[in-house]
Amino acid sequence: MSDDMMARYPSLAGRPVLVSGGATGIGEAMVRAFAAQGAKVGFVDLAEAEGMALAEELAGMGASVAFHACDITDIAAYREAIAAIEALQGPTMALVNNAASDTRHDWRAVTPEYFDARVAVNLRHSFFAIQAVAPGMIAAGGGAIVNLGSIGWMKASGGYPAYAASKAAVHGMTRSFARDLGKHGIRVNTLVPGWVMTKRQLELWVDDAANAEIDANQCLAGRVLPDDIARMALFLSADDSMMCTAQNFVVDGGWV
Repeated sequence: MSDDMMARYPSLAGRPVLVSGGATGIGEAMVRAFAAQGAKVGFVDLAEAEGMALAEELAGMGASVAFHACDITDIAAYREAIAAIEALQGPTMALVNNAASDTRHDWRAVTPEYFDARVAVNLRHSFFAIQAVAPGMIAAGGGAIVNLGSIGWMKASGGYPAYAASKAAVHGMTRSFARDLGKHGIRVNTLVPGWVMTKRQLELWVDDAANAEIDANQCLAGRVLPDDIARMALFLSADDSMMCTAQNFVVDGGWV
């Protein structure tokens, strides 16, 4: 379906939005989708070349976009990037904690250092991004936070236990923050993707066996695409979802 047939969210026009991991994959789709809605889009990513190219492309189309190359596992650097983006576009009113890494690992080979690194890239940065932007949302009287979860732990997938543990923790973090911030009009939800056909997934893991697995387990035919996840992020960031909080919004073709 073409983009001009999809929903428009007037409340997103001019709204400052921050997306982590926004240069490629699902994050790129989100940045493009928010820009198309007229939001002020700030995003961070380690992929500097891709991020700069995306920002330049969207700016050339008239969008308000700010990109900062940043390692979100370096909390001090991430805080500085958030502050720089907010200096340009105003306090963040919608935060999408998207950055993650589902690199496979054998539990027998995991060291304490590797485990901590998985937590850092899949969980910790989201907490500190919320900590950084929530005061501005409180002052404004509301906002939206979207944490990216995973169906991986829900369907008991093996091969990445530290990733699965981190993503399961995201769901708990969402519900706790929803309680703490709800009195300020801030909504906090978990967006839960299925197996999304990003370039990374297609290059590394989607083979004939994976396609057979998807066909056998999804209720819907076809494949979940980055745009499918981005459209749910739009809804959860817009005023249309004003009474939705502390929930899981699963976009997986009906797998779990």
